[in-house]
Amino acid sequence: MNIRTSLPLILFTIALLLVHAGCTQQADTEKERKAIFIIVDGISADILESVDTPNIDRIIEQGAYTRGWLGGKAGRYSQSPTVSAVGYNHVITGVWSNKHNVYDNDIEAPNYYYWNIFRLFKYNYPEKPVAIYSSWLDNRTKLAGDGLPEAGNIHIDIHFDGFDVDTLAFPHDYGYVQKIDDHVSNMAAQSIKADAPYLSWVYIWYPDDTGHRYGEVEEHFESIKVADEQVGRIWDAVQYRMENYNEDWLLMITTDHGRRLPDGSGHGGQSERERTIWIVSGKADMNRFFHVGHPPVTSIYQTVSRFLDLDVPESLKKELDGIPLIGEVSISDADAFLNEDGQTIDLSWTAWEDDGYVRIHLTTTNEFREGGEDTYQLISEVPLSEGRASLDIRDIESDFFKIVLKAKHNTVNNWVVISGDEPGD
Repeated sequence: MNIRTSLPLILFTIALLLVHAGCTQQADTEKERKAIFIIVDGISADILESVDTPNIDRIIEQGAYTRGWLGGKAGRYSQSPTVSAVGYNHVITGVWSNKHNVYDNDIEAPNYYYWNIFRLFKYNYPEKPVAIYSSWLDNRTKLAGDGLPEAGNIHIDIHFDGFDVDTLAFPHDYGYVQKIDDHVSNMAAQSIKADAPYLSWVYIWYPDDTGHRYGEVEEHFESIKVADEQVGRIWDAVQYRMENYNEDWLLMITTDHGRRLPDGSGHGGQSERERTIWIVSGKADMNRFFHVGHPPVTSIYQTVSRFLDLDVPESLKKELDGIPLIGEVSISDADAFLNEDGQTIDLSWTAWEDDGYVRIHLTTTNEFREGGEDTYQLISEVPLSEGRASLDIRDIESDFFKIVLKAKHNTVNNWVVISGDEPGD
């Protein structure tokens, strides 16, 4: 071969390869991001880990699994019942009951000022469709606040739900809850393949139904296997979208509470088993906090919003009670106590980086809960790695302190409630 004549051809070929590689990389970065979270009601972590669940297992093999917790700070201002609707609202609002104001399944007066994930998404992308696939009608109409002015007048574009009150299609006889979940999961899978909403919530009810009816015995274990098949159906639809369209999906699966010993037929209290939950991700690249930080279920909100690159208003960011489970994290596990001297507040936190600083802000108001703004003062700035600080409050007359700790990659908050009542109670 004549080197002189072939060199231009070689250079041209290399240029084409570089252009192709660049286009491929650009195509990857331009994939549309979409997220779906599934709440499977009432499965204790140790039971999930012992029952044969091949579909959830294949998601974990591709992604990740961890145990976590819910119920707020036990015995403190944010303690929250380990009850179904309460647990759902932890997921969709990213805060505990002292903020979202749901304490039972009646859902009488949710505080919509703590925006749910659908409202946050519509704030960023009002024209992009979102979906809820659920047996319970209340999940859309009360928790998400579909169409309610007080909930931002957002609309859930796609919904298959309300089957819990449809006694004509689903007579409330033996096994009707399983039939509802089969219908919900089929509708979800079909809609995901055809409609591909940008943000979706699927709710599966059957395992909690059997837990209440029988306790944690064979009937309950079989219902978990049924739920696993339903999850697999939905995962296949997500996989179909990723394989055939230029889309990148985040799938998160969790439960709303554990179950009470000795038989697992009840829940609602603050035992460790009732407070222990589990989280599955379809993504393998979860951060270190996911794997070893024992994350609260409220973290799913911040994980989804970070994955979808949602802009979170600063006032709302100060209120969120979770930690992102993807990307960099600086700080977690903030806690605050009034010192015995009554003149200082002792703060502590876990640092996830060796360098950097934490900026400590304080307010004595809670205007946010009424739709207002709180005015924070920057009290101190200390090295993140110290993991603790002391705030001098001798000149501040208040029985309530709301503290926000801002670090490089995320923000955490804590309250000190001296009187036992929050402002506005």
